[in-house]
Amino acid sequence: MTSVPAPSHEMMVDGRPIRVFDGLLPNVADYVQGLSKAAFTRSEIARPETAEYKHWATEVKLEGLVRQPIFEITQRAVVTFTPAGIAYRPYRAYTNVASYGDMLFTHTDCLPEQHDLTALWYFCERWDVEWGGETMFYDAQEEIACAVRPRPGRLVVFDGAIKHVGRPPNRICYAPRYTFAIKFERVAAS
Repeated sequence: MTSVPAPSHEMMVDGRPIRVFDGLLPNVADYVQGLSKAAFTRSEIARPETAEYKHWATEVKLEGLVRQPIFEITQRAVVTFTPAGIAYRPYRAYTNVASYGDMLFTHTDCLPEQHDLTALWYFCERWDVEWGGETMFYDAQEEIACAVRPRPGRLVVFDGAIKHVGRPPNRICYAPRYTFAIKFERVAAS
């Protein structure tokens, strides 16, 4: 593994870290082009009580993911979260797509004691700040603690127990909001 990247921004929500990385992925347009042809299904839910409101996703097989350059880049960012004696391994990968009018709900990706990580890539060739589409992070009082806006090839890595939501794009945005998520579980280092 090559050098560990420095985050562009770092935030904490209730003592749990969020790190944003920019400029790690040189070929964002290739990913956007590939996703424009992907087979998305309306099968993803935020949490059980919102199951009637499904959103669009396409799964990525882990066997193929671990051979892709983006996985090695993601692992380098995940290392910034790794205390001595702990490692992380991927257990799920998928891409979501959201457009104006979609309904997305707040959720967590793991229980607080698990300390799993979510690595979330934004795939777009350009993104105007007026288009919205931010990922909002909430504190324990359900107040907005911080937001991360989409940018081409931006990666945000965070503790999966932080409540969050991806906001759909605004009405003036005609581009899809693609986010590629890799979920990592905490394991003892070998």
